[in-house]
Amino acid sequence: MYAIIDIETTGGSSTNDKITEIAVFVFDGEKVVDELVTLVNPERPIPYHISKLTGINNQMVASAPKFYEVAKQLVKITQDCVFVAHNVSFDYHFIRNEFKALGYPYDRKRLCTVRLARRLIPGHRSYSLGKLCKELDIPITARHRASGDALATVELFKLLIASDPKGSIAMASGRMLARELPPHLDVEKVNNLPEATGVYYLYNKTGLLMYVGKSNNIKKRVMTHLRNDKTGKSANLAQSIADVDYELTGSELVALLKESHEIKTQQPPFNSQQRRVRPKCAIVAERDLEGFVRLRIENIKGYQTPPLSFFSKTEANAVLERMVRRFELCHSLCGLYSAGDACFGYKLRQCRGACLQQEDPDSYNERVAQALQHLEYRKPNLMLIDKGKSEDLRSVVLIENGRYQGFGFVPVSEAHLPPEDLREWVKPYDDNRDIHHIIRGYLRQNKVERIIEF
Repeated sequence: MYAIIDIETTGGSSTNDKITEIAVFVFDGEKVVDELVTLVNPERPIPYHISKLTGINNQMVASAPKFYEVAKQLVKITQDCVFVAHNVSFDYHFIRNEFKALGYPYDRKRLCTVRLARRLIPGHRSYSLGKLCKELDIPITARHRASGDALATVELFKLLIASDPKGSIAMASGRMLARELPPHLDVEKVNNLPEATGVYYLYNKTGLLMYVGKSNNIKKRVMTHLRNDKTGKSANLAQSIADVDYELTGSELVALLKESHEIKTQQPPFNSQQRRVRPKCAIVAERDLEGFVRLRIENIKGYQTPPLSFFSKTEANAVLERMVRRFELCHSLCGLYSAGDACFGYKLRQCRGACLQQEDPDSYNERVAQALQHLEYRKPNLMLIDKGKSEDLRSVVLIENGRYQGFGFVPVSEAHLPPEDLREWVKPYDDNRDIHHIIRGYLRQNKVERIIEF
């Protein structure tokens, strides 16, 4: 549902000015199903030039309800709706600031018909509401009055939806219509998916699991699958989806671990590419004749996976560059940007001169060791504590003797217990090289709430 809104105010500052009129038309994608139109007493004089523009004067609002008197009705009518307006930031910030003054945190998803119009119907000289409606033959019965402008925005929004065959409006608003879905899929089930972190499962009409994925926004990701209905494998998946399920994890790391486990054990047909992916290269260390430890990226041969392995050379190169910056390593000794005697980093004062032997090998190699340790597990026994699938839970990932043992969820009240007690909450999962790659890769680029070494 969309709440298409327009307001009139005492001026242009949402911080200093006040609302004088509000119009809300609740639109279901096809028709208006509810409305709220009211003058609002701003509890301050309306400037003459504003009255001249809008036609709203001090006498008209003297007996009108104050904002706090319509606030509850405004919350109710916009509940579960996307806030839509022409230049939405203006209307939204005014309304949110009015609620803020009352101590209420008003928050809604927003769509701007100015931005939508520029993208979906390009080429107009102006995208102001008046001029755009004139060019599109949309009548405005009362310009610069909340009701007239809001109703004109409703008609404009209808036109924008009709000009949006890819459904980007519905996707952006987090809503889908039944006619946009595969025939066997329940629209309400899709619309009620959580915008949270976890693993999702896509099934066909016979109940066969077709695809498993993880996302920090399950709803948005599932909708992306449903929109990929044009060509190829993505279209085949989109058309086969008849049911969707999910499991919240809270922690992105746990979602990655759960996704990997489900793909390996259930082998959904549309996850075949992920099942075949293996690390392709690794960062290796080698001491040169001068005693400096050099780092380089090398392709992996055979089936043995080194600890510092990566799925692509691009990924490995990005990690190596971060190591060089963070630990002030030499670009040349790491195989990056070598140029003559002095490396590129030395010229930028990011290298301490190992390339020119201005730094002794021992101090340089100590930083290399720190950088490599940063990429590997710090200790063979670790517990990673992170977000849980609800506010009163925390996730626990257990690595013991260098092997992945599994994960689980522990009540917040017990999350600070010693490792031997936390272990009871961990559900065992299979250990494999992909899991260690996931964990090490995640810890390189993200932080968990707490790491327990034991």
